[in-house]
Amino acid sequence: MIPRVVVAAPSSGAGKTTVAVGLMAALRRAGHTVAGFKVGPDYIDPGFHAVATGRPGRNLDPMLSGEERVAPLFAHGAAGADLAVIEGVMGLYDGALGTEGFSSTAHVAKLLQAPVVLVVDASAAGRSVGAVVTGFVAFDTGVRIVGVILNKVGSDRHEAEVRAGVAPTGVPVLGVLRRDTRLTVPSRHLGLVPADEQRAQAETAVEAAAELVRQGVDLEAFVQAARAAAPLDIEAWDPAAEVTPAEEDRPVIAMAGGPVFSFRYTETAELLTAAGADVVTFDPLNDSLPEATAALYLGGGFPEMHAEALSDNVKLREQVAAEIARGLPVVAECAGLLYLCRELDGHPMTGVLPATAQMTGSLTLGYRTAIAASTTAFFDEGRRVRGHEFHRTAVHLDGEVAPAWYLPGGTEGITLSSVHASYLHLHWTATPDVPARLVAAARIHAGLEE
Repeated sequence: MIPRVVVAAPSSGAGKTTVAVGLMAALRRAGHTVAGFKVGPDYIDPGFHAVATGRPGRNLDPMLSGEERVAPLFAHGAAGADLAVIEGVMGLYDGALGTEGFSSTAHVAKLLQAPVVLVVDASAAGRSVGAVVTGFVAFDTGVRIVGVILNKVGSDRHEAEVRAGVAPTGVPVLGVLRRDTRLTVPSRHLGLVPADEQRAQAETAVEAAAELVRQGVDLEAFVQAARAAAPLDIEAWDPAAEVTPAEEDRPVIAMAGGPVFSFRYTETAELLTAAGADVVTFDPLNDSLPEATAALYLGGGFPEMHAEALSDNVKLREQVAAEIARGLPVVAECAGLLYLCRELDGHPMTGVLPATAQMTGSLTLGYRTAIAASTTAFFDEGRRVRGHEFHRTAVHLDGEVAPAWYLPGGTEGITLSSVHASYLHLHWTATPDVPARLVAAARIHAGLEE
């Protein structure tokens, strides 16, 4: 199994994204082929991983994909690489609420039998950092912390004091990083601005992180830690084994991309392709639907930040509405739901759904267990799934609609005869029948079968 290290931290805000991205880019500079992963449902960090590694960023989330798929998905995503860096989420031991750490960084590290390097924000502490390290090592002896990277160190004297505190723990200090304003990247209401939106700024930030890591981290020691990972005999996940592709002509499934629709898991397109579709990505800000589109996948993103520009592409809005009226199969998640509404923050959208959407001051965030409210082309009534919500918008219905899901707090989403639209993001590796059913619906819509 590929050498691997999990980059974790005692809490959010310690700088683990900067360190993980910097490590990926610095190791790539040094000649390694690096696979980057993110623990949890986050879409934004994997975009920066892709900039750093030159490979698709991927997520490892026991809650969304099932813990039995984490190691196989890791093996699949790491194919062709000689080193893997897995960026953690929140604090090392923080998982889904009320689950004793399920889906935490520590949980994933144990599933991968991967060593952990702890990134500690030392900006407001000295010798006390040693106590932090001691506590994290002792908290769960099933997690193997093999090194510490001290972040946001202020001076040589400060560094010496922190090192003195960590020394008695026996955990080696693999690097010391000083504060660097070049590492600031744009942020907004849901976190960092996706790399797809500010490519030049993302590349500048990644290069700065790589140089900081190159100067401050013992890369060879980090590589040796990765190579010391325990053997992991696991068969790689294979999208072709999850679906049964048709042997005949392949329908075109259009997948929204570009700056607005940047939230989608890498495995989504892989599953659709394996199920027999030709997946064509298009940018709803500027493009029309791809030629011969037989189904549409609208993922997540920030349409609220581009509502006027989305609205200005009148040709696409009218085209989408007309094609859906003709029965075009559509799966829409979060941003896709908003795009299908009559309007978003007063800007006309496609008008497919009897609803309007607007920004709010409230954040909706968390894992959800949902039950399909009715039978559609994509889900059978009563189907139970796990998904994730992450938005600050709200949808207001014009009247009675057929909901997509039953949630503990009520219903959510909207279904039409060929449309399934909701705020819920799913990781389709846990529901491979969904992409297969989308492709089957596309084949029927394209007249390839009855």
